Amino acid sequence: MNLLLDSFWRAAAYCLRPGIILLSLLPIIFMGLLTVGLGYFFWDAAMDQVMLLMESSAFLQSAWQWLDGMGAGKLKSVIAPLIVIFGVTPLIVIVSMLVVALVMTPAMVRLVVSRRFAHLEAKNGATFLHSVVWSLGSTVLALVAMVISMPLWLVPPLVLILPPLIWGWLTYRVMAFDALATHASAEERRTLFREHRLWLMGMGVFAGYLGAAPSLVWASGVVFAAAFVVLLPMAIWIYTLVFAFSSLWFTHYCLSALHALRVQRAASSVAVDAALPPVPAPQHLEVL
Repeated sequence: MNLLLDSFWRAAAYCLRPGIILLSLLPIIFMGLLTVGLGYFFWDAAMDQVMLLMESSAFLQSAWQWLDGMGAGKLKSVIAPLIVIFGVTPLIVIVSMLVVALVMTPAMVRLVVSRRFAHLEAKNGATFLHSVVWSLGSTVLALVAMVISMPLWLVPPLVLILPPLIWGWLTYRVMAFDALATHASAEERRTLFREHRLWLMGMGVFAGYLGAAPSLVWASGVVFAAAFVVLLPMAIWIYTLVFAFSSLWFTHYCLSALHALRVQRAASSVAVDAALPPVPAPQHLEVL
């Protein structure tokens, strides 16, 4: 419990550092640049395709005629851009968050190591490819578990329990692995996963509930379409801060646990050596 709380408050304090705040703005900057680029190259083509689909739909043609009769015929020119924006936004958000995950997680680990664990030996127990395969495999398993458990979501209490448990499992698997990839050996990583599984799982579930906060902002943006342009970047920024906090929390916890494991093993090794009987010195035979 002490390790859990200590790593929690350290992660919260690190989130107030200017460097972390600047990193948290990275997805918004990247999303803006990506949006401008896509708009410059594909906006006209996307608008033409949407207008073509709208004009070819018999149902929509009836709706336009009704709107014309109500004196709101110009609404058609407003709906088409909104369809393009709402259709492209999820793709932009996903790509932005993937870039941030690849950039921020190594930066979090390097920051914590430089300030607290510079003395910790790096045993390089996992390569970058190993980390990618581990993350993809864990994600696939989590998605399969989500699909299988969906019928149980109809039971009111379980819908608030099963999804956070699954995503909590995924969070701890991915973030704990990345935190230990450079400094722990494969055997040390397996030991820490086994000894701290419940605590790591609890951290993942808590981080999963924190990750639901941006969804409230996103939902507000859907309800209040006029504020969507402001609320969407705000939701992404909050999500990035939650991601940064979670990454820092797992990094502090896992590296502290790794240090404690090595200290414990070193002490045990010294105790075993002290308990062994002394080796008798070799006796030299006198040559006559």
